[in-house]
Amino acid sequence: MTMLQKVLERKLAWFGLGLITIIVVMAVFAPLIAPHDPLSVDLMTKLQAPSATFPLGTDHLGRCILSRLIYGARVSLSISLVVITLTTILSLIVGLIAGYVGGKVDAWLMRLCDVFLAFPALILSLAIVGILGTGINNLIFALTITHWAGYARIVRSRVLSVRENNFVQAAIVSGTGQFAIMLRHILPFTIAELAILASLDVSHIILHIAGLSFLGLGVQPPTPEWGAMINDGRSFFRSLPAIMIYPGLMMFLTTLAFNIVGDVLRDALDPRLEKQVQAETMKTKLKTRLQDV
Repeated sequence: MTMLQKVLERKLAWFGLGLITIIVVMAVFAPLIAPHDPLSVDLMTKLQAPSATFPLGTDHLGRCILSRLIYGARVSLSISLVVITLTTILSLIVGLIAGYVGGKVDAWLMRLCDVFLAFPALILSLAIVGILGTGINNLIFALTITHWAGYARIVRSRVLSVRENNFVQAAIVSGTGQFAIMLRHILPFTIAELAILASLDVSHIILHIAGLSFLGLGVQPPTPEWGAMINDGRSFFRSLPAIMIYPGLMMFLTTLAFNIVGDVLRDALDPRLEKQVQAETMKTKLKTRLQDV
């Protein structure tokens, strides 16, 4: 059974993939789906309840909440994709070098990882953005810097286990270059674990983006972003709580979807976990049969 078949045979996977598909379609086709310009300000229509013109109502500046939610998906997913890509590339470089070369190079690189892992990611992101200033580019840089170390350690641990295999030793004896060995014989064995980690980490990054934007250090107004929308609606929580509830709900559904897919990928790619589940299933069936007897 292939990995794809293992993933698709689980009902939760369909639910998670369905949610992700809807959110991605919203983000990609935002100009076609959004009923209004998310940046259009009209004080004459501010704080309106849901209607045919504004399906989810308007905010304190008369902007369409639904349109801003749709464009907010584009902002959050775009930043998350860039952060995940940069984090993966940086961690692969550091992890492959540290795990394969070893010695002092490994020791120095892992001490560098320890420095970054010693600080909570959100706190370190706050410090970096506070020093560099607000903006999407600085936000991406801060989130990449605070996430690469954990990825690099996982890549290194995988490289350490793979490099002792016979096929790697045979490649070394045959005179294959170190760079070629790392790319052809070791790198493919790290992709699966990185894919699981990345799918699980998308939700964390989206929450970090929203948290920094909520504090005014992330995506800046008037760019539509879910965390910034929650911040905008704080003053109107009693009179019109939907301004805060809708972006919070979008964040909840997005993080839920990526966590579900990440869990399913982990179960499908980890044979030890699959055997454990099968053993537990057999125990349960045996207990049921004994009770029937």
